[in-house]
Amino acid sequence: MSTELIVILAVVLVLIAVAVVTGLVLAKRRRVNLTDTERKSVEDRAKYQAGSGISLSSGGTTTVEPPVHPVEDRTEVDGQPGVGDDASVPRDSEKRDIVDIALPDSLEVEEKPQEIDKIEPTSGRLERLRGKLARSRSTFGQSLLGLLGAGDLDEDSWTDIEDTLLLADLGAATTAEIISKLRGEMTSRGVRTADEARAVLRSVLVEALHPEMDRSVRALPHESKPAVVLVVGVNGTGKTTTTGKLARVLVADGRSVLLGAADTFRAAAAEQLATWASRVGAEVVRGKEGADPAAVAFDAVKRGTDAGVDAVLVDTAGRLHTKTGLMDELGKVKRVVEKQAKIDEVLLVLDATTGQNGLTQARVFSEVVDVTGIVLTKLDGTAKGGIVFQVQRELGVPVKLVGLGEGADDLAPFEPGAFVDALLG
Repeated sequence: MSTELIVILAVVLVLIAVAVVTGLVLAKRRRVNLTDTERKSVEDRAKYQAGSGISLSSGGTTTVEPPVHPVEDRTEVDGQPGVGDDASVPRDSEKRDIVDIALPDSLEVEEKPQEIDKIEPTSGRLERLRGKLARSRSTFGQSLLGLLGAGDLDEDSWTDIEDTLLLADLGAATTAEIISKLRGEMTSRGVRTADEARAVLRSVLVEALHPEMDRSVRALPHESKPAVVLVVGVNGTGKTTTTGKLARVLVADGRSVLLGAADTFRAAAAEQLATWASRVGAEVVRGKEGADPAAVAFDAVKRGTDAGVDAVLVDTAGRLHTKTGLMDELGKVKRVVEKQAKIDEVLLVLDATTGQNGLTQARVFSEVVDVTGIVLTKLDGTAKGGIVFQVQRELGVPVKLVGLGEGADDLAPFEPGAFVDALLG
């Protein structure tokens, strides 16, 4: 073998060795090491805690305009589909116009009972609701932190992170935004430890939830008139239960409440609401089964105004057995109530376990009744906590309350930082 050939081979070997060493050094710098000393106890982190109780405000309060994403940015579902069989007039039914109703002189009014429940103060309930997000935490937060700390964050790693976000129901558009910000922050900060990775992830997720949104529930009186709150949503989401739990929050805050049982088409709906009312000492305005929901809602607001209560909560229909569509009926309820008083808050109750279907419902309802806040129920029973991110992005409407259990006082305020901390564990 010639001397020239030996020199060439030696140079090639040296270049290969240098490339290998350089690659190892770069990989070591990029790696996020998850060491036992850096891991905090999951039990300590996995607590949904907030600084105070549910925030209440008066109607007409100046609020921060929420971010609104143009329709062309909505990539999840094309068009505005209906909500089940109740969103539109059945194909075999004769279409009818909406006609303003003739209101009856009076409806049934249930008086306050002698004995009522002792209601726990709202300021301490968040501490009692710790650990309710266990399923969302294990699927969402722990999976993300595991991927971020698994080693090199190559394209395959980022694809896995993207898949985890999509499986948690964040949606394609929201996921793309979070991935873009996350990659930029991880690179610019030179993240190398588990705590650094968690801090970056937390910051990006909290920002995506828009903590600047006003999440107070406008259920306090103003101008010597009661606040009027409509609670809407399809049956099965926990709409009536949420109405009752919100009444408990107001009563615990020293407020007087009147409930309107305008869900007249669901068997025992009025009885269910009356049971909630009896436990907090509130009155209920109700009609006979099958009565016009708008008439009940109107009379409830009139009764509340005359009685000088602080808030009137109206539980609306979530399913109808008439020829008119659910959305048409809700629109009529809104118009009739506004003849008596301004509607201060429209809370849309969504079942967090339904995922994309819940987002579809939110879109349809928001077109009819100007939804001002979202209540996500059954959040403790889902592994898809990402619906919170998506519904806010799509509608520009804040999630104000979350249901974390079946207990009478398991209704909590939504706080972005506390929510993300509970998800990440």
